[in-house]
This record gives sequence, structure tokens and C-alpha cells, in this order.
Amino acid sequence: MSARLHADQVDVDAALVRDLVAAQFPRWADLPVTDLPSAATVNAVFRLGEELVVRLPLRAEAARQVPAEHAAARELLGRTRFPTPQVVAAGEPGAGYPFAWTVARWIAGTPADEVDTTALDGLALDVAEFVRGVRDLPLHDRRFSGTGRGGDLHAHDAWVGECLDRSAGLLDVGALRALWARYRVLPHVSADVVTHGDLVPGNLLVADGRLAGVLDVGGLGPADPALDLIAGWHLFDGPARERFRTACAVEDLDWVRGQAWAFQQSVGLVQYYERTNPRMSSLGRRTLERVLADPLV
Repeated sequence: MSARLHADQVDVDAALVRDLVAAQFPRWADLPVTDLPSAATVNAVFRLGEELVVRLPLRAEAARQVPAEHAAARELLGRTRFPTPQVVAAGEPGAGYPFAWTVARWIAGTPADEVDTTALDGLALDVAEFVRGVRDLPLHDRRFSGTGRGGDLHAHDAWVGECLDRSAGLLDVGALRALWARYRVLPHVSADVVTHGDLVPGNLLVADGRLAGVLDVGGLGPADPALDLIAGWHLFDGPARERFRTACAVEDLDWVRGQAWAFQQSVGLVQYYERTNPRMSSLGRRTLERVLADPLV
């Protein structure tokens, strides 16, 4: 794979993937392995033949989530009309690689961060349909876990402050601090629903201007219904974003909180990935520019 993204990540390359596959799934040993350049930040992704894809966690923190990712993939599979990951094999540590890993079905399409999505009305309607479909999944007895995005905005004060401290010279830190001061006090009123949790462009596949698939479903679970509205700010400019908002049928406060969650995510991308993952750093910049051009608080 390309540049190291994290100081504590393991080294993964196509040769390692071939060794793991040959040892654990010999029926696929003769399939070619191709490194897939992507904006992924916690997994290395390789194509295996024409129909499969291999995902290998880069860090122990991500590896601990593999069982939950498999469960989320099973829960979501077939519940919307859009393709989502179908796990076909669960790999184990081996060949010097320390973590569990995954083989899933290949989903065709171009990652949305490689497409100009700013004015794609059809894509806006499709992503809204996906958001609504995920919301309709049963919560059962689940509630937000209390960690990560999707609960109370003010719980992220320390993280946002740290990111802004490190972004001097990269961003308009003064304007962003003032905006966060208004976001952090937005009340969390709406009840939890099931959300995808990470609808960034790299997790959305596009074909002919429409949604062709959704990746990286490991964050599926209960959260603030505003959380998946980040897609509107990551993907679209004004008119298409308004189509997305209308099709999502959300309350005004939830729409504002969606902008706040997009801010919270983006402010962490610019500095951290400036050198190691320019696609993610650029995503953060672009979204913050949209937010600053149309602040809702």
C-alpha cells in the first residue's frame, strides 16, 4: 500500500495478502491481488480477482471492530436497494500479520471522492433514500454507546480544540472556533435511530451519477439521526444539498446538527492527513469551506 497513515500501523502489501489467502483460503490462491488506492484510513484494501475484495485492519483499534463489522454487514445486507458489503470469509492472523481480516464481495462503482458530485441531484436523492432506509432498521434495545460521533456535540470539545490548535496556518482557526462555540450548545432532542455513521465520499460508490453502493458499514448502529446528514455537506453544493435535505425529511434542528457533525469530522481531517492522505485532508478542507459559506447557527 501507499504512505504510512499512522505511527502505530502494521505494514501490509500485496505479497502479504497473497500469503494469507494461499494459507487460509487455497481455493483463491491463484487469483491476482491488486492494491486499491483509496481514501481509507483504518484498513488496507486489495482486490482479489474480479469478484472479491480483502480488507485488513492497520491498527489494533480497528482490528477489535472486525466482529462488529461482520455483524453490521449481515444486518444491513439487502435492507435497502443499494449494494452493501457481503462478507464471504473471515481471515485469521497469520504470515506475520497479527489481526483478523475480511474477504467480501466486490461492489462495482467509482468512489464519490473521485467524482464531481456537487450538482448530482440523482445522487442526492439516492443517498437520502439510503439514509431513510438505514433509519428504518429496528433499534431493538440498542442506544448510542457514548463514544465517537453521534451523541452530544459538546462531548467533542477537547478533540475539536486540539485539532484547531494544530491547524494554525492551515485553516481560519478563529472563525472555526467561533462556529464551534455555537454548534456545541445545540440540544440533542431527536431520539436515536440506526445510522451508517460514516457517510464520507470514499464510502459511497457512484455509477452514471447515481449511488451504486455503500461501503464500510462497521459504524452501523444507534446514534443521533443528524449524524448521517454529514453526506449533504461532504458531497453537494447548494441546490443538490437542498434536494438531499428535503428527501431526508428531517427537522430543522437535526439539519443544523448534521452540519455540526460534518464540521466535527472535517476539522480532524485537514491537519492529521495533510501529508499521508491528501484525499481525506482535501475532503476536510472542502467541507469546512461549504460550512463557512453557509453556517446555519
